[in-house]
Amino acid sequence: MAEQRYGQRRRDPLPEETDAWQALVTAARRTVADGLVVGTSGNVSVRVGDTVLVTPSGVPYDRLTPDDVTGVDLTGRQVLGTLVPTSELPMHLAVYGTTDARAVVHTHAVHATAVSTLVLELPSVHYMAGALGGPVRVAPYAPYGTPELAEHVLRALEGRTGCLLRNHGTLTYGTTLDLAYDRTAQLEWMCSVWLKASSVPHHTPSLLTEAQLTDATTRLRTYGQPS
Repeated sequence: MAEQRYGQRRRDPLPEETDAWQALVTAARRTVADGLVVGTSGNVSVRVGDTVLVTPSGVPYDRLTPDDVTGVDLTGRQVLGTLVPTSELPMHLAVYGTTDARAVVHTHAVHATAVSTLVLELPSVHYMAGALGGPVRVAPYAPYGTPELAEHVLRALEGRTGCLLRNHGTLTYGTTLDLAYDRTAQLEWMCSVWLKASSVPHHTPSLLTEAQLTDATTRLRTYGQPS
């Protein structure tokens, strides 16, 4: 992929950045394997200290190697690698600048993208919406890679750890890469459930009440093993 490269390598990655890059590449490849993205759509990032490792623009994930590590500081200045960072970098940096995120996953998942064209908020068809903080909002459309899109996403994420992007896809974040990825998978699954249930003729899906979803959100905060 020599044609994708530009400039000079800024610095060598630290050991923890090398490990994080490998985890990032594994997660990015998993988005393809799980059908959450097609080709080079979507992107993944991980924060290590004040450095954000991010998938590069237009490079198929199966071609990424340890030497392709790509990283920027919190202002967007490239500090690692020679590949151009993802065009969605403004959106990733906006999330890191306003939340406790340590990883961000953005996909073009089919069911979630379809839902983003139909509603302003994902109907509360399942209690796992509580794992994202409550009803999942749809951020208004804006061209990819723009400050406007980043602003829309931040508003949709208020009090949430995931949202839909109108006519675009999904974004989730977490304090770990595994958590961010799991939230993406859950969001796509919930969208699939709602689309299938709402497509049954002469039937309307039952939805959780606000009180039921609030209760689920509270319960999910203590679900699983202690930190």
